[in-house]
Amino acid sequence: MQQKWKLPFLFVGLFLGVLLTYSNHFHNSFHFDDSHTIVNNAYIRDIHNIPRFFKDGTTFSSLPSNQSYRPLVSTTLAIDYALGGDKNMFWFHFSTFLLFLLQGVCMFFLIRTVFSLTLPGTSVSVTALFATAWYLLHPANAETINYIISRSDTLSTLFVVIAFMLYACSPFCRRYFLYLIPVALGTLAKPTAVMFGPMLAVYVFLFEESPGDEKLFTRIRHILIKTTPALLFCIGCYYFTRIMEPATWVPGGETSKLNYLITQPFVLFRYFYTFFLPVDLSADTDWKPFTSLLDIKCIIGFIFLLFLLVSILLLSQKKVWKPVAFGLSWFFLALLPTSLTPLAEVMNDHRMFFPYVGLVISVSWTAFILLRKLPFLAPLRMHKDVLGIVCFLFLGAYAFGTHERNVVWHDEERLWKDVTIKSPENGRGQMNYGLNLMQKGDYAGAEIYFKKGLELWPYYSYLHINMGVLKEAQGNPAEAEAYFKKALACDQALAKEKNSANPECYFYYARFLKNQNRFPEALNLLDQLFRISPGHLNGRYLQMEIYQQQGQSDKLKAAAQQTLQLSPNDPIAQNYLLHPAGNTSYLDALIIKASNQPSPENYLELSLAYYNAGKYALCITASQEALKLKKDFAEAWNNIGACYGQQENWEEEIKACKEALRIRPDFELAKNNLNWALQHKK
Repeated sequence: MQQKWKLPFLFVGLFLGVLLTYSNHFHNSFHFDDSHTIVNNAYIRDIHNIPRFFKDGTTFSSLPSNQSYRPLVSTTLAIDYALGGDKNMFWFHFSTFLLFLLQGVCMFFLIRTVFSLTLPGTSVSVTALFATAWYLLHPANAETINYIISRSDTLSTLFVVIAFMLYACSPFCRRYFLYLIPVALGTLAKPTAVMFGPMLAVYVFLFEESPGDEKLFTRIRHILIKTTPALLFCIGCYYFTRIMEPATWVPGGETSKLNYLITQPFVLFRYFYTFFLPVDLSADTDWKPFTSLLDIKCIIGFIFLLFLLVSILLLSQKKVWKPVAFGLSWFFLALLPTSLTPLAEVMNDHRMFFPYVGLVISVSWTAFILLRKLPFLAPLRMHKDVLGIVCFLFLGAYAFGTHERNVVWHDEERLWKDVTIKSPENGRGQMNYGLNLMQKGDYAGAEIYFKKGLELWPYYSYLHINMGVLKEAQGNPAEAEAYFKKALACDQALAKEKNSANPECYFYYARFLKNQNRFPEALNLLDQLFRISPGHLNGRYLQMEIYQQQGQSDKLKAAAQQTLQLSPNDPIAQNYLLHPAGNTSYLDALIIKASNQPSPENYLELSLAYYNAGKYALCITASQEALKLKKDFAEAWNNIGACYGQQENWEEEIKACKEALRIRPDFELAKNNLNWALQHKK
C-alpha cells in the first residue's frame, strides 16, 4: 500500500471498528438519572422550551436537588425527543455516538500536533491514530456513551478538545481568541470544561517556552501573559454557571469534606490502573470515604499522588518526554474539580471520560518512545507487520470488552444485577435490582433485595418508597402507607439540611392515596409536589386522572392546559382536554398515545394496561401490534402468554412463553409463566 494512502485507510478502519464495537448499544434503555432528566422531565418534550433551558437550571431535572445548569445538554435531549420521543432510544444514542466520533477526529489532530512538536514524522501520525483508537475503544468510556445523561461529559470533553485543537493548529484562532468559544459551549454542558485554562498554561509551559538559560520567574511571566485571557475567561464561565444554578441544587451527599478529600488520591489511583485493567467497572460503586489517614488505601493513594506530581515535574525537563508530562497533567487537572468538591459518590466510572484523553496521550507516547529505544523490542521495529498485528489484537481486546459492557447496559435488569455483584455494599444497587424483580412479579425476591438495601442505607427515601409500592402490590395497604410516610419523613429531614426535597416521595404517596380513593389527601400531596417540581409529568398525569374520576371537568381542563404549557404535544393531556367529562380514562389516553406515536414500547404499555383492567383479548391484540413493529420483543410474547394463562388456554400460553424465552433465555417472568402453564396442563 502506498504511504499516502496508509493513514486514510487506517482512519476508515478505525471508524468501522468503533461502529462495530458500539453496534449493539443504539437501543439500550434509559438508566438511573435519565429518569428525572429525560423520562419524567416535561420540559425536554417540547423543542420550543430550548430558550428556557438557558434561563436557569430549573428545567434540567424534575428533581430540584439535581437541577444543575447544563442548558446545552437539555437542548440536545429536546432535539432527540423531537426526533423519536422517549420510547425510540436510537436518536438519543445516535446523537451521543456522533459526538463521540467527532471527538475522536479532533483528538487525532490534537494528539498528532502534540507529538509532532516533539518528534515530527509519519510514525507520529500513526501513533496518534493508535492513541485515538485506544481511547475510542476503551471499555471505561462505554458508561459515558451508554448513559445518556452523561452526554454532559461527552459534550464538555469534546469542546475542550476542540478548543485545544484550534489553539494548537490554527494561528488565526489563537490570535483572535476564537478557541475560547468551544470552552464557553463546553461549560454550558458541564462546568469541568473550565479546566481548559490551567491545562492551556501547562501546554504553553511545555511546548511554547524554550528553557534555555531563562530564569523561572521570567518563564512564568511569559506564560501568564499568554494564558491570562483564557484563565480569566474560564473563571468567568465558572462563576456564570454558579449564578445560574437554582438554590435547590445540591452538589453532594452527606460525606464529610475532609473524608472525601483524603479518599480522592486513591480514587485517582483506581482511575489510573483501570485504564490498563478495566475489569471491575460498575455503574454505581459502593466505595465509601476513608475515615482515617492511616487507612492503607489512603496511604497508597497519597503515595501515588506524590509519584504522579513528581513524574510530571521530572518528565517536563526533557523534550522527548514532554507529551507524557502534558498528558499526566491533563489527567490530574481534569479530575481536580470532582476531587475537591464533595459529591454524592466518591467515584464514578463516567468521571474517567475527560481525564483519559490526557492519559492516553501519556501512555501511547511512552510506548512509542520505549519501542524506539529498548533493544529487546527491536524485532517489532524491524517487522512492522507483526507490530501491526499486535496492535490490532491489543485494540481488539479492548473493543471486545466495550462490546460486552454495552450488553450490561442494555436494560435495567442486567445493569443492576451487575451492580449487585460488583458493588454489593451499594444500597441503591440492591434497590434497583429488587425493583426489576418487582416489575416482573417476583415480590418475594424484590423484598429480599429491598431489605438488603435498607440494612445498608436505612434513611434512603427511595427504598422506603419502593417498599411501599411493594406492600401495596402484595395487598398490605397499612404497611404500604407506613413506608410512604417513612419515605416522606426521611426526605423532609434531609430537606431541612440540604434545602432540597425529593418529589417522588410526594408522587408515590399520592398515587397510593388515589388508589385508596382518598382523593383530597392525594391532591394535597400533588400540590406540594408541583411547588417542588412543576415539570413532574407523572404527577400531572395523576392529578388529571383524579379529577377525571371525581368528574371535576373544569379542574381537569385547567390541569390539562397546565400540562400542555410544559409539553404542548402531550397526547394524554390532549385527550383529557378533548374529553374532560367522565367518559375518558388513563386507558383511553394510552390508546390515543399508541395511535399517535406507534412504537413497540407504547403498544406494550397499552397491553399492560389492558391486562391490569382484565381485558385479556385486547391485551393480546395490543401485544401483537407491538410484535408487528418489533418482531423479537420478548416482553410482548410474555404478555400474550400471561393473557392465555388467565383464559386457562395452557397450550397457547406455553407456546408464547417459549417464544419469549427463545428471544431472552434469562427472562425470569416468562420462565415463571411457563412453569405455571406446564403445572396446570398436567
